Amino acid sequence: MIRYSHVCLHTFGYALPPRVLTSEDIERRLAPVYERLKLPPGRLRLMSGIAERRFWEPGTRPSRAATLAGKAVLEKGDISAGQVDCLIFTSVSRDMMEPATASFVHNNLGLSSDCLIFDISNACLGFLDGMVMLANMIELGQVRNGLIVSGETAEELIESTMVSLLNDKDLSRKSIKPAFASLTIGSGSMALFMCRTEGGETRPRLVHGAWCANTVHSGLCHGGRQGAGTLMATNSEELLYRGVETAAMTWRKFSATPGWSAGDIDRFFCHQVGSAHARLLFDTLQLRQEKNFETLEFLGNVGSVSAPITMAMAMENGAFQPGQKGALLGIGSGINCLMLGVEW
Repeated sequence: MIRYSHVCLHTFGYALPPRVLTSEDIERRLAPVYERLKLPPGRLRLMSGIAERRFWEPGTRPSRAATLAGKAVLEKGDISAGQVDCLIFTSVSRDMMEPATASFVHNNLGLSSDCLIFDISNACLGFLDGMVMLANMIELGQVRNGLIVSGETAEELIESTMVSLLNDKDLSRKSIKPAFASLTIGSGSMALFMCRTEGGETRPRLVHGAWCANTVHSGLCHGGRQGAGTLMATNSEELLYRGVETAAMTWRKFSATPGWSAGDIDRFFCHQVGSAHARLLFDTLQLRQEKNFETLEFLGNVGSVSAPITMAMAMENGAFQPGQKGALLGIGSGINCLMLGVEW
């Protein structure tokens, strides 16, 4: 359990990729597979609740995507590059094994040589973990501020998955299931500038958090390089139930703090993997689903970008306003869960 007194969420920024790929587009590409296995058209959208997801132009690196969001924050917040004390890159996607992708983002943004930089990797939970790490340093007085960035690039995963399905002549209705989760993934980038506040702050503040690790289920979702491409294998149904189970354990810790029960929270911003997941999550936690602000239908599962970009869009749309409390909920393969409380 964590509590913060001096951490301000100063400025959010994001970048949406220019290309749109609908679930219908994917199914048209997979028509030979659908016909052979007698799968009904519309299955992907029906199962996931995702109408479309977005892709970068070919060759866009995660660092480039993250740089776009970082620049948006610096411009929107009127923050100079030399002012940033810390940079944390938090995506599932990364440019390469070495060096840290934060190195490329740091150079692209022209940040100071005095800026502390590093990557955090924790599946789809990375951005929220980055918020915790930066908040700890701010609270301890080690840095005055910092920039968290994420740039997810799903293009290769989607393409490799479709090619693999089209080429697998032994594919069955049962063996196709582990690949379906990969078809829900989308691209996007997110950035957040956090800084120290001493009171009287009119911007949102990070004040509370809780987490849970349920790693006995770390075998339910695996992804990485296979042959010429990137592929994932996901036991979607079991991951759904175990992820919600882990979220329920986290929620019990989080809501035990006075002022953070279900009735105290005005809005939820969750990592989004599918509509069935959202329904089961809110039913299990006994929360009102109308409090859940969603971007799933038009962004898909954007990995570590999902929860923070949903909160940023809620603020832009007036769905999260001054005087309210919000809760960010992240669930990552592993399985890990983290919930953060924000007061505005």
